[in-house]
Amino acid sequence: MRPKLLILCHGGNDFLRRLDEAKARRNVREMIALARRNNIAVVLLATPKPGLPPSIPIFYREIAAELGVPYEEDVIRKVLLDNSLKSDMVHPNGRGYAQIAAAVQAVLKKAGAI
Repeated sequence: MRPKLLILCHGGNDFLRRLDEAKARRNVREMIALARRNNIAVVLLATPKPGLPPSIPIFYREIAAELGVPYEEDVIRKVLLDNSLKSDMVHPNGRGYAQIAAAVQAVLKKAGAI
């Protein structure tokens, strides 16, 4: 059975490893293309670059607009800024994941998918 939806949340590990942002951009584009070739819908979640404060690379918004992919820009950054929503320095806990899920649901509703 093939999935019908890919919730694409990529880039965090690339940024932590200090890989080139252009490479992260290419990776996101290639994953969207692969999903589409397999008739899998995509929702894109922006992953912030580490820093004080964490920042969202513009390429997520650009790719979403160019490819017509439903997009959520800020929920992961907001979760990462709130220690009560994290299980460690970089991973959400149950409450954090619940906020991310609610944001994805809102994007899917806005896109008419649910």
